[in-house]
Amino acid sequence: MLALVAAVGYGVSDFVGGAASRRVTALNFVVASYPLSLVIALLVAPFIAGSVTAPALVWGAASGVFGGFAVWWFYRALAAGPMSIVSPLTALLVAGVPVFVGLAAGERPGPLAYLGIVVALVAVVLVSRESQETVGGDEHPRFTPRVAWLTVASGIAFAFTFVSLDQVPAGSGLWPLVMSRLAATVVVWIAALAARQFAGPPSFLYPHVVFVAVLDVVANAAMLYAFHGGMLSVVSVIGALYPAATVLLALVVLGERLGRGQYIGMIAALGAVALITVAA
Repeated sequence: MLALVAAVGYGVSDFVGGAASRRVTALNFVVASYPLSLVIALLVAPFIAGSVTAPALVWGAASGVFGGFAVWWFYRALAAGPMSIVSPLTALLVAGVPVFVGLAAGERPGPLAYLGIVVALVAVVLVSRESQETVGGDEHPRFTPRVAWLTVASGIAFAFTFVSLDQVPAGSGLWPLVMSRLAATVVVWIAALAARQFAGPPSFLYPHVVFVAVLDVVANAAMLYAFHGGMLSVVSVIGALYPAATVLLALVVLGERLGRGQYIGMIAALGAVALITVAA
């Protein structure tokens, strides 16, 4: 359930952040949202029981470094390409890489969990298969080679964000999340300075910034505790189902029309969660 909460948080956050990044550059958005996430995590962490240890802080920082690059590249892909394709393809890597790492490390889920993992991987592929033009005749963004490279890079970086969070020792509270948000802020600020884009979004987008920052903390905290109670190969797959929320919002808010394969994929995603939940 915690991983499912994280998936919904990631999906809604990606939709809001991606939509905002169509009006400003991705860096303009994350240079404001990440520091705010850090402030929120700092305010909440003292009230959550947990001890500060070096391994927890190191792995938290590692997740932030990967996450900083992942979100930057992901928002750029969302801003330039079709949201209903970029998000699911990224999720396939987010799910697949941690599953491989978990199985290589000796994790052995039960038969139903294995089936749920396979169904989940198929689900994100199906959701990404078909995309049509938005209602109203507007030209749909194209999935160009540049968008494809940004999508692959962000998916791999996101995957190692999960792998790093899984290594955080239990009982550390939210202090690893504080380090994660701090490291991510440093990464995106350096990137923004290097690209000469160190400027926050216009004031009318700040409600988006606040919303994404809050969802960022909630989703990552839920994922952190989910990893404490479950296997990397299982929890990461549930967390990687976030495109269902993103695609649903793209359908309702932006008027994107989904193909039959995407509808089947969303149903398969629900089935995957059910299988994994029963197996747990």
